[in-house]
Amino acid sequence: MGSFVGRKRMSCSYYVPFDHHLLLLGFFFVSLLQTVVVESKTLNYTRYRQVSSLRLERIQRHLDKINKPPILTIESPDGDLIDCVHKRKQPALDHPLLKNHKIQRVPPKMPKGMKMKKRVENEKEEGVSDDNKGAGAAVAWQMWHRNGTRCPKGTVPIRRSKVDDVLRAKSLYHFGKKQRRIPLSRHTDAPDVVSGNGHEHAIAYTGSSEEVYGAKATINVWDPSIQVVNEFSLSQIWVLSGSFDGSDLNSIEAGWQVSPELYGDSRPRLFTYWTSDSYQATGCYNLLCAGFIQTNSRIAIGAAISPISSFDANQYDITILIWKDPKIGNWWMSFGDKTLVGYWPAELFTHLTDHATMVEWGGEVVNTRADGQHTSTQMGSGRFADEGFGKASYFRNLEIVDTDNSLSSVHDISTLAENTNCYDIKSSYSNEWGTFFYYGGPGNNPQCP
Repeated sequence: MGSFVGRKRMSCSYYVPFDHHLLLLGFFFVSLLQTVVVESKTLNYTRYRQVSSLRLERIQRHLDKINKPPILTIESPDGDLIDCVHKRKQPALDHPLLKNHKIQRVPPKMPKGMKMKKRVENEKEEGVSDDNKGAGAAVAWQMWHRNGTRCPKGTVPIRRSKVDDVLRAKSLYHFGKKQRRIPLSRHTDAPDVVSGNGHEHAIAYTGSSEEVYGAKATINVWDPSIQVVNEFSLSQIWVLSGSFDGSDLNSIEAGWQVSPELYGDSRPRLFTYWTSDSYQATGCYNLLCAGFIQTNSRIAIGAAISPISSFDANQYDITILIWKDPKIGNWWMSFGDKTLVGYWPAELFTHLTDHATMVEWGGEVVNTRADGQHTSTQMGSGRFADEGFGKASYFRNLEIVDTDNSLSSVHDISTLAENTNCYDIKSSYSNEWGTFFYYGGPGNNPQCP
């Protein structure tokens, strides 16, 4: 069993022995093959899989690499275990390219046109910001904060990965990774959109010849239903550079997603992703591989967002900004207009070491056609764009960061949806919301067989 040495006991916290692989191996040592149940109660889905003790050992070795020893562990009401890990012990620094990397301590230079708190850690929890008051929506926070326990200063909260999380994936290699994407024909300028491989989109995007240094949006948060466990629904920002039909695409992504396979439930969760080789070997979701460096002690990437929007009732949204620090060159992410989360070091990338050439905003789902028909997995709220506020999901206040490190509203955008009978998108502009769009849909319906 694990050691509790060096772990501080605090009220409202919950301790789970960290080094638990010996216990797991004990359970599975009796036979080379045992039956493991992988279950998602929300989907009423149970799968039985034969797992050898050798495979369990490999899984546990991998988990020991990414689950760093915590100073404190907090149990979230949704069952997540949030480990408070010393920031210099986080998984990011295991990356070969980051061996000599020193965590950036000086806050990045914020884009002109927005105000920023000076402190990086232990920010006061946000309520409803001024711009959200006018927009008729409130800021969504995170579920693990409910019991009042916080990660200590100098640590970062990391959602603990478990054996079942890996077993839901196609393989250990695929755990935490997106499938490689197959681009559409070049009749469209929109990259990172696929006609095959089961991915469908409803997106807005900029031209592919611009020099872009960041992007921002406020994203409405919902809990779309997912038909089968290995499908997902997400709403995110893509910051892109490189060849869209080759193997060197660089992408930085952030938003919210519902992914039963990745998280074991159907709650919307804050997520990040990155790749420097078109989703082949590099990058992953959240902190499931080395790369993204977290600096914030209050936000757990991969943790459930709460509260969420309700149909024709209260609306909640999150604001995400991704931009390149003009002084040091790292790509930073902020949450809620004011809170620095962390950054992707410039060393991780090839094309994005300089600038991005395109930005996308919008929704994506996986359509596996599990029953021979189009999936009923929803995008956004599950409603079409023309239903509008309180019913359809939205992105508002779309902005980009230019060469002068200034934020400006996006005026010249294009939109794309592969099948508007399943999911669609409609953009517009107003003084209050700037450039915005409604998007989404129910998937399978009489017009989308």
